[in-house]
Amino acid sequence: MDFTFNEEQTLIQGQVEQFIQKEYDWETRQKLSNSDLGFGEKNWKTFAELGWLGISVSEDNGGFGGSAIETMLIMEEFGKGLVVEPFLETVVMSLGLLDRYGSDQQISDVMSEVINGKIHLALAYAEPQSRFNLSDVVTEAKKEGDNFIINGFKSVVMNGPVANKIIISARTSGKQMDKKGVSLFLVDSNTAGLTKTDYKTVDGRRASDINLENVTISNDSLIGSLDKGFGLLDEAIDRSILAISAEAVGAMEVLYKTTVEYTKTREQFGTPIGKFQVLQHRMVDMFMEYEQCKSLLYMATMKNEEGSLDAKKAISGLKYQVGKAGKFVGQQSVQLHGGMGVTDELNVGHYFKRLTTIGTIFGNADFHLKQYTSL
Repeated sequence: MDFTFNEEQTLIQGQVEQFIQKEYDWETRQKLSNSDLGFGEKNWKTFAELGWLGISVSEDNGGFGGSAIETMLIMEEFGKGLVVEPFLETVVMSLGLLDRYGSDQQISDVMSEVINGKIHLALAYAEPQSRFNLSDVVTEAKKEGDNFIINGFKSVVMNGPVANKIIISARTSGKQMDKKGVSLFLVDSNTAGLTKTDYKTVDGRRASDINLENVTISNDSLIGSLDKGFGLLDEAIDRSILAISAEAVGAMEVLYKTTVEYTKTREQFGTPIGKFQVLQHRMVDMFMEYEQCKSLLYMATMKNEEGSLDAKKAISGLKYQVGKAGKFVGQQSVQLHGGMGVTDELNVGHYFKRLTTIGTIFGNADFHLKQYTSL
């Protein structure tokens, strides 16, 4: 495999890196995370102006026709800055679905509005009983004439509080665990019967629990074909795993480098603790875990982009390693920083919280280890 980035990809990576360094210092990030909105609307407009929101959208639909490689590069840099803007939720999880499977009307109504930074999207797929099984859906959509009536409940909808439109998975036929019979619908967040309970997550983001009571939507709200939404959703989650794993790799890089620098200045018994061999070994282990994740990320991303038969296996292997390594790197970084590692003022604890959350989103390490072995 050729892991060399082309000129455009290198420029995009440099552009995002420069933005993080100049516009996204730690104090600014904390102010944005603690604001009512939870992120910077000005930053979101900047993302739109720089073309990042449409980077992976096909040219036919008004985007730049980029691949998962460009998304990976952006997300890795976002991980380094612990960016709170909902790029993953709006662009990767939701806009990618519409770009590939949305109707002409849906694309006309939504695509340019998202690319220009005017509206937000969210993907509501999880339910309390489903854990990480995408086909475990009890939210029901019944067809009545030219409409569908949706009843059910969706939990932990990331970016739910600000989403103008929400993609909802619902069962239109079959039994609770059947893959066939799941359909996807694009629903306005202000539709009658849709109520949200918004909250802040442990990593400083925003999410919602969504209750759907006799929510009436037209047939035009259906994304793709009736009863065949599982494959679309599964594909979108795979792309999202790659993106969030890239974010984790960026976060792990910052943690291990920050820890190495700290051990050069922190003294114990009159000697910098970085000179203690046992701690040097531990930091080498942190570096190795990070490097393994980065190598797996590149491999899985390219396999998925090329449509390789074992792409899904590679993605599960990556998610397992990210969950395991993120926990290890986070824990070691906190421990080597001592008590200050868990203070709110230091960024180390916040990176650890985000890595812990990433380890659970879209399936934890145990889930993906089982999926990997089954594949």
